[in-house]
Amino acid sequence: MFDAAIHSNRVVTPTGIIEATVTIKNGLIEEIVQGKIDNAIDIGEKVLMPGVIDPHVHINEPGRTEWEGFDTATKAAIAGGITTLIDMPLNSSPVTTTVEAFEEKIKSTGIGQTATVRPKLHCNVGFWGGVIPGNEKDIEPLIEKGVRGFKAFLIHSGIDEFPNVTENDLRKSMPIIAKYNLPLLVHCELQGPPIPSHWESSQAVRSYSNYLCSRPRKWEDDAIALMIRLCEEFNCRVHVVHLSSSDSIEQIANAKERGLPLTVETCPHYLYFTSEEIPDGATQFKCAPPIREKENNEKLWTALEDGVIDFVATDHSPSTPDLKKLETGDFTKAWGGIASLQFSLPVLWTSARRRNCSIVDMAKWLAEKPAVLAGIQKSKGKIQKGFDADLVVWDPEKKFVVTEDIIHHKHKITPYLNEELYGVVEQTWLGGKKVYDEETRFLGLGKIMRK
Repeated sequence: MFDAAIHSNRVVTPTGIIEATVTIKNGLIEEIVQGKIDNAIDIGEKVLMPGVIDPHVHINEPGRTEWEGFDTATKAAIAGGITTLIDMPLNSSPVTTTVEAFEEKIKSTGIGQTATVRPKLHCNVGFWGGVIPGNEKDIEPLIEKGVRGFKAFLIHSGIDEFPNVTENDLRKSMPIIAKYNLPLLVHCELQGPPIPSHWESSQAVRSYSNYLCSRPRKWEDDAIALMIRLCEEFNCRVHVVHLSSSDSIEQIANAKERGLPLTVETCPHYLYFTSEEIPDGATQFKCAPPIREKENNEKLWTALEDGVIDFVATDHSPSTPDLKKLETGDFTKAWGGIASLQFSLPVLWTSARRRNCSIVDMAKWLAEKPAVLAGIQKSKGKIQKGFDADLVVWDPEKKFVVTEDIIHHKHKITPYLNEELYGVVEQTWLGGKKVYDEETRFLGLGKIMRK
């Protein structure tokens, strides 16, 4: 006997889309049976896909819960079909660069605390540790505590508690990370010679084109070249986060052809928006690296379709409204981060369907490949016998408009507000239990995942 069974005419499996019934027992996928069986929930033409895995999310708790928090972030996640998040070591305070800070973050989830403390996790959450100058002695203790890998910045992170590393710092930390075969995730921008000022007037600081010029592609390209060189030297898994510059695609492809353990993500906003359509003063679009031109967007899409870019992650990086400087539209002072966690699946699908990409591609880019980076590929990211029954039911033909009343992020600031998107998430299942639909919401059944 099974605990639950779901039938769909479009079940996304590792071998393709089939009509099947997925049976669930003890939180796992028990069988994938062709056709429909008795007592199955029939979702018809709706897609049954592995739950989305997002390995690049800034939840900001503890310390900056006025920006976001585990409760609101994981609610937004399951409303968007996301069943697993991996939290970045910033922008929480303290940053997750020591065991003590890591334990404080775990405590702030509410998991394993007293009976009077309500757990805040509505989906599963794992954690990255951080690499900063001088904390190489903290790396192995953090690994022992269960972080899934490490994050480093090559440029100022925006948070003073998380300073950027130099090549010398990386030479101390990468051999340790490589020893445990964990990934090093890197924000790849290397600041070059001073750029001529574009901010000479109060109107100029509102110019998106000025902001774009202030963070050129070369900053990314030089940083990625450095990481490819160190990846080869130390045989350390390197993951380039939020690729924006299409000029780096060739060197990334060459590195992969040489067999280097290099992986790359891009973000929905780089694939959906182009710089030409961003109005001046619209600081809700500010992120780093910046959203670039249409021709850059096209090349990123081609690289994703060709497998040079491995997958798509949100880099959900919210802040309070005052930090986004919406009233002044000042790109020099606004926080650089885009809130998009809840909408990653429909945003990506809306763009992908225009390019005749398939639902199988979506499962690969949003579930299968991210699972590999996070080291959970043996239990999550596929509809396969024995895997966790983390599932999303969605309608690829149905449209909706992003309005403030449907947003579950703590703040409603997002460049996707008022956008019409394809792909409505109708159900989210976590460990074989339905945790989200129009009536069943936010049961707090998420778990902490340690390596």
